[in-house]
Amino acid sequence: MAQAQASSCRLALVLAIDVSSSVDEAEYTLQKNGLAAALDAPHVRDAILFGGEGYVALAVYEWSGFGQQVLQLDWQILGSQGDIDRAAVALSQMERSHDDFPTSIGPALGYGAQLLARGPLCERQVIDVSGDGVNNDRYGPREAYRHFKLGNVTVNGLVILGDDPEVADYYLTEVLHGTRAFMITARGYAEFQDAMTRKLYREVSDLVLGQIAPSAEADDG
Repeated sequence: MAQAQASSCRLALVLAIDVSSSVDEAEYTLQKNGLAAALDAPHVRDAILFGGEGYVALAVYEWSGFGQQVLQLDWQILGSQGDIDRAAVALSQMERSHDDFPTSIGPALGYGAQLLARGPLCERQVIDVSGDGVNNDRYGPREAYRHFKLGNVTVNGLVILGDDPEVADYYLTEVLHGTRAFMITARGYAEFQDAMTRKLYREVSDLVLGQIAPSAEADDG
């Protein structure tokens, strides 16, 4: 941990988890457990600890309606196996913050921007938004990109298919933002863990694939 703090930060990664009313309790559990398991995957651990110069810093929050964003994991440096252990346990023990509000993606992005602003100064800043529906409450992503300091931030998407037939196209055209942004889809919440694992690995590795692909790229695995 001390060694990580003394080195530079290569990635500040924010995970934004959908807890709007379209997500039932079983689906929430699949998200929570899938997120913890993805962080705990051996190749994701290796990518975090040995995937480049400097350390990775992680924060996680839940989002739903206009004012319903709750921080579940404040900034944590992932500089050792023990750091990753503690973060994975914390994620597996999350208690759902809200369950009866609509889908407000613009304010969720604004919350992520504020979280990044008080986080560590890192070479890359990424917000990873997961969700199963389009914005249906207050302002959307375009307004968030105009009004919050997100110019140098990459926003990727993890889309859960099944509830809304428009969600994948919406994320591609409205949510993805910044350098080498990409999207991964899960065919239902049962595939959330696999999709999140692939997504985390790609984000923390900063794979060359992203450097030669279009800036908004869909990856449905």
